[in-house]
Amino acid sequence: MSDKWAKELAGAIEAVRAAARVCRAVQLKLATPEAMQKKDKSPVTVADFASQAVVAARLAELFPDDPLIGEEDSRELRADDQSTIRTAVVEQVRSERHGAGEEQVLAWIDRGGATGPAARAWTLDPIDGTKGFLRREQYAIALALIENGRVVLGVLACPNLALGGVTGVLMTARRGMGTRLLTLWDDNAAGQPARVAATRDTAGARFCESVESGHSDQDASAKIAATLGITAAPLRMDSQAKYATVAAGEASIYLRLPTRADYREKIWDHAAGAIVVEEAGGRVTDIDGKPLDFSLGRELTANRGIVATNGPIHDAVVAAVKSGH
Repeated sequence: MSDKWAKELAGAIEAVRAAARVCRAVQLKLATPEAMQKKDKSPVTVADFASQAVVAARLAELFPDDPLIGEEDSRELRADDQSTIRTAVVEQVRSERHGAGEEQVLAWIDRGGATGPAARAWTLDPIDGTKGFLRREQYAIALALIENGRVVLGVLACPNLALGGVTGVLMTARRGMGTRLLTLWDDNAAGQPARVAATRDTAGARFCESVESGHSDQDASAKIAATLGITAAPLRMDSQAKYATVAAGEASIYLRLPTRADYREKIWDHAAGAIVVEEAGGRVTDIDGKPLDFSLGRELTANRGIVATNGPIHDAVVAAVKSGH
């Protein structure tokens, strides 16, 4: 196999695994049922910032000239009333970056402030699926490398997702080199190739969508499913774990339908997931059938919504979306 992007892949896997360890530690310690009942978002805030700092620190060591387009910045964290959260973030980062000081941690977080476009840049969602994280359900750490507007590498960590008999999965993809499914918590596992479902019959397909109705138009999804003859209930889960599920062949369709005409997706919500599906043999476009354009900065401003499928049924799904949305 070609060694193209081999250093980048190894570094990305290392960074994302470290971030997953931080997130799991925060989740086990802080994300309690009581916090959920109080709608206390402090656990996910701590994990979000710590995850971004850990990934940014490793990328800065390996690829100091590469910009990082991340979801978070440290402005909120620097506020006087955030000292408790700030201290907790630094503590969690130190579990992976021993001896890191507060200013160093905040600086790592702020490495994610690039706006793009650039000839080469990373994009990171340090915790995709915040409500899933708080519920101890599905969330993901998603890191991707973009070169000249095209995603060329993606690493997707899903700590609570069960695929292939393993709970806690890591999916990796390099452009032209396929997708691999690994065990997230075992650094020595070789993994195995991931392939999308082979179905060519839309009626037998299963689709994924967001748990939160505010993230995707679920009523429209139901109408589209009926148009396609799909009778199976949708598989609802938070985060880019949906992309991983399609890439592994356990669902054939992922729809993210706009809930507002002016809404545009953020690149970190889709870059890693999209290449993971494509390199597993699937297709990913917007709801108009257009390729996703990652060259325009922090948002997919040229696209509306997302349609990800196993490939053979893609055109039929896009046609159904167009007719019903």
